[in-house]
Amino acid sequence: MKVVDSHTAGEPTRVIVDGGPDLGGGTLGAQLERFKQEHDDIRTRVILEPRGSDALVGALLCDPVESDSVAGVIFFNNAGYLGMCGHGMMGLVVTLYHLGKIGLGVHKIDTAVGAVMVTLHDQNSVSIENVPSYCYRESVEISVKGLGLVTGDIAWGGNWFFLVQGIPVALKLENVASLTRLAKEVKRALASQGITGAEGQEIDHIEFFSAPLSVDANSRNFVLCPGGAYDRSPCGTGTSAKLACLAAKEKLGPEETWVQESVIGSTFSARYSILSKDRIIPTISSQAFICAESTLVVQSGDPFRDGIQ
Repeated sequence: MKVVDSHTAGEPTRVIVDGGPDLGGGTLGAQLERFKQEHDDIRTRVILEPRGSDALVGALLCDPVESDSVAGVIFFNNAGYLGMCGHGMMGLVVTLYHLGKIGLGVHKIDTAVGAVMVTLHDQNSVSIENVPSYCYRESVEISVKGLGLVTGDIAWGGNWFFLVQGIPVALKLENVASLTRLAKEVKRALASQGITGAEGQEIDHIEFFSAPLSVDANSRNFVLCPGGAYDRSPCGTGTSAKLACLAAKEKLGPEETWVQESVIGSTFSARYSILSKDRIIPTISSQAFICAESTLVVQSGDPFRDGIQ
């Protein structure tokens, strides 16, 4: 299986470019379900140790579904499958360019939750026009072990997020262990108290915010991903969810720039346009860089051929 690795603002992406599973036709949502039900061993083989890591996000390069799209993609991680992944989309775009499959300019890429427009400005600089995003519920109060009463917003940016402004731990790299523990407690509290996204969907991403450390940023965040790893980047879908909340509260206007800083200090530049009364279209910009081209090998008799689970 041939893969290309990249990172976007520090967060890694591994794209399967050859040797992936045959998922047949149909929508990417249907193909994702087929991947999940019939080929999940490939997900674990690519993502888990000893070949991968908890921070790694995988992307299966697929044929486009829509006639004017250049490619399709299914995203996955150590815990399962993702509808959309902002940093992963940027990694996919620079990978396609690296392989000579696309040139600079505007392209359309199909995902399981809808088509995404991307602009490749140069070999490393990408803007993605994400799926419609919205703030589902504002100022939701939950009781969290170790934190007490916590107030946050629930928003969709391609994945479900619970966004919390201000916790008693600085959003710094040396505090990642404590931040991870607290974010897991928030996630447990949401589940135990029956708080979900629309139509009962699980809120599987937790996002903490604070004032930025950089004078050029508007905010700093820490994002806990579904598999328990923190996002090294500012998180594309998480930044989209943040924009949706800012728009709903009229704290950021259309086309105004919001610079989101990650817990490692990398940044995404973001803005939005209005789609409808309660929906926005976020545009996220950053840089992604190719790290490696590899062939993953499976040998007979390997007890961890499908990853350490």
